[in-house]
Amino acid sequence: MKKTGQRIGIFGGSFDPVHNAHVALARLALAELRLDELIWVPAGRPWQKARALTPAVHREAMLRLAMEGELRFTLARAEIERDGPSFTVDTVRGLQAQRPDVSWFLVIGQDQYAAFHTWQDWQELLGRVTLAIANRPDAPPSADPQVRLGAHTTVALPMMDVSSTDIRERIAHGQGIDDLVPAPVASYIARHHLYQDPPSPRS
Repeated sequence: MKKTGQRIGIFGGSFDPVHNAHVALARLALAELRLDELIWVPAGRPWQKARALTPAVHREAMLRLAMEGELRFTLARAEIERDGPSFTVDTVRGLQAQRPDVSWFLVIGQDQYAAFHTWQDWQELLGRVTLAIANRPDAPPSADPQVRLGAHTTVALPMMDVSSTDIRERIAHGQGIDDLVPAPVASYIARHHLYQDPPSPRS
């Protein structure tokens, strides 16, 4: 099928909570991959995570706050509406069925790239998308040799020492997070008293 020339990125994750590094990567992906749209996909039940996630209603609300101001950001609720585990391949199949004539990019981190060969139907997924790997300057991305044969590119990610795990731990210990998440997200977390219990095992 002839492509329309549109380029669309898919950026999935738990986003528990979304933070400044997520937003920076999303904006870089728009620019470096020349995307017409970047679709954020909050996970429903990630099959490779052991801990329980914050309810989807909160994670979605925080994402929508973080997305404000960029018209090319959109959000897909496919995984939080789907029963059972969240498999990226199912999400990609659904999105491509709705818009089959565009070029698709899957934005992933280096840790996800390294484990890509463990994903559900990863060979099919490689045939459907171009992988866009967030490349930290101090650590070149690596992956299974078969995965490296698939179409891929990199997005140069500036060093930002922030993770959702650290944010949850800081909140549980009464520490500030204003420099780690967008201001509306910090306000939402405080207003809804999220992450104030002792943190669960690292994830």
